[in-house]
Amino acid sequence: MDTARFWSARPEDGRLVCELCPRYCAPKPGQRGLCFVRKAEGQRIVLDTYNRSSGFCIDPIEKKPLNHFLPGTPVLSFGTAGCNLACKFCQNHEISTSRQVDSLTDRATPEMIAEAAERAGAASVAFTYNDPVIFYEYAVDIARACHDRGIRSVAVTAGYITPEPRAEFFAHMDAANIDLKGFSEAFYHQLAAAHLAPVLETIDYVANETDCWVELTTLLIPGHNDSDRELTEMADWIVDRLGPDVPLHFSAFHPDHRMPEVPATPQATLLRARQIARAAGLNHVYVGNTHHKDGQSSYCSSCGDLLIGRDWYRLSDWNLTEDGHCRSCGTAFPGVIDGPPGDWGPRRQPLRIG
Repeated sequence: MDTARFWSARPEDGRLVCELCPRYCAPKPGQRGLCFVRKAEGQRIVLDTYNRSSGFCIDPIEKKPLNHFLPGTPVLSFGTAGCNLACKFCQNHEISTSRQVDSLTDRATPEMIAEAAERAGAASVAFTYNDPVIFYEYAVDIARACHDRGIRSVAVTAGYITPEPRAEFFAHMDAANIDLKGFSEAFYHQLAAAHLAPVLETIDYVANETDCWVELTTLLIPGHNDSDRELTEMADWIVDRLGPDVPLHFSAFHPDHRMPEVPATPQATLLRARQIARAAGLNHVYVGNTHHKDGQSSYCSSCGDLLIGRDWYRLSDWNLTEDGHCRSCGTAFPGVIDGPPGDWGPRRQPLRIG
């Protein structure tokens, strides 16, 4: 177990309080916070998933999803266990709601992960499957080890983190896909046991105050966060606070976890959401968990030419210069483009470390 950061003792009774996320859990000795991986032990809070993982895989970067960050390249993906949200609709609940920390059999130090990524030819390492905020210390140390080898770091996160750790965490991230799960306090409270405001603060901070490239994802759940009004308000907020070039991904829900009675998201709902967001002024809006070439491809915001063609996770057309400009009109394509595209394609390659 590794001593965690961002906690203090209450002066009135000495009870330890975790200050990593807005929950401010105050576990008794031997107890864990809601995330289940940060635990009060003696006079400290420890992270008991440090150096432990639920598994490793080489994925296409587009699967995170990131469409404007090193397109076509492989990313080493991994997670641990637990989560600091309690989403009833979680699409990865076997890991994010796991209380079986002992099932994390893949032991891997930060240096081992960086070495494995380099051997595999991965351009980046992604903290995903469950939220890296809860294994903060492990993720930051891995990012440092990867940067020493010229490998970038990616966070796939709900952004539920307090201001002090937020600043350091995203200073070590080269890219992030942040879940904007809905755009109402009622949605966050009822379906995620959380609050909307801290997530908006994180998105605003990362997009405007750091060098970390940001893309957003909203899982559209029929009847819960897919109304025209909510989608318009969300798109308007993004344009107003972040600008028109932040990519937004609308992803399809499938019945799972504690919401098996809710139907899967129709493709028509995703395309309606995309139309609303584009009408609000967003230049790059995508649809996911569905097959729609137009909704997964990238276009020039100036002349409208196809810049990156996509068929699921496979790239087809490529009409960008090596420094990321439209070949037709010269307009810069927002994102991180480093030379020609990668050719990893849709492959998913399990990896064993240690």
